[in-house]
Amino acid sequence: MISLFSTLLISLISLLTSAPEAELVFAGDAMQHERQLKAARQADGTYDYSPYYRAFEPYIKSADFAVINLETTLGGTPYSGYPCFSAPDSYLRPIMDAGFDMVLLANNHMLDKRDKGLKRTVATLRNAGMPFIGAYDNAARRSEVLPFIRDINGFKVAFLNYTYGTNGITIQGDVVVDYIDRAKMSRDIKAAREAGAEIMTVCMHWGDEYKLLPNDTQKRLADFLFNEGVDIIIGGHPHVIQPMELRHSDRHNKNQFLVYSLGNYISAMRKTDCRGGAMVRVKLKRDTAGRAVVDSGSYRLVFVQEPDSKLRNYRLVEPEEAMKGNLAGACREFRRNAMRIFDKYNKNVPIDTMPMSTYDK
Repeated sequence: MISLFSTLLISLISLLTSAPEAELVFAGDAMQHERQLKAARQADGTYDYSPYYRAFEPYIKSADFAVINLETTLGGTPYSGYPCFSAPDSYLRPIMDAGFDMVLLANNHMLDKRDKGLKRTVATLRNAGMPFIGAYDNAARRSEVLPFIRDINGFKVAFLNYTYGTNGITIQGDVVVDYIDRAKMSRDIKAAREAGAEIMTVCMHWGDEYKLLPNDTQKRLADFLFNEGVDIIIGGHPHVIQPMELRHSDRHNKNQFLVYSLGNYISAMRKTDCRGGAMVRVKLKRDTAGRAVVDSGSYRLVFVQEPDSKLRNYRLVEPEEAMKGNLAGACREFRRNAMRIFDKYNKNVPIDTMPMSTYDK
């Protein structure tokens, strides 16, 4: 009898400990300003961006699926920074090498090089084997991509991406940019659910630039998406961080995760609050009924280290490292402002203080 009980107990423990989990990582705006172009240019005329994400590769690669916002076109020559971005194709290489699995294209700079630049961007991504959502070369291509659902450790996760606008630049031909439209979003969410999505993720390009708190439009849109049953909302565009929260929906009987803005990821912006941003890690589990649910979320701060006499290119570092260098003062102020917002306004989303080496596989 004891032997039978022990066997059943071991089986139960084994079942519980082997319960499926999945972890998603999201990064903010990957930009390319003129100073980045100059720093990346090599003597032979090529462009090298390889140092950008090396410090965070363990964190990114340890995720089961990682997403980044590509806030520049790959529109070909002449390459350019602000206000109309076009990065060399080699800009994509470190994104892929770092372990990102998908890029977001619905942002206000995706038409910087007009229809032609958008088409070249998606063609470059497609040829490189990098999945993308948010902008497409035509409606037929959009229908091929959406619903965008990935099986991530046994969780069927859907992703959608929308932007408030494209800086007043209008579409001239048949390209498609997914603009924020409640009716369209509702249809897309329904289609993804009908296609089998268990977790619904919507990435939003919204908000006011340089504001550390969300505006009323962001709040109303977040409530709308959560009422539609969305599980995860990830925001960008303000170029600065904004609060995060893990809330419980009584209506849907599940957790829902919200980031108003991750801020910048890599850029050459020099305003204090624009010198870095945050990454988030969202953990998925199954509840006792077997439903896929959001279990928890956490964040890490990132800071952009500029070139100096020792460093030839831009790179992302943890704030603790940057505080030892030539931008120590700017980094301390960036971190202080970010932590002030997160400590005061975050709800159930703590900072991740695990050493980066912990994530190294």
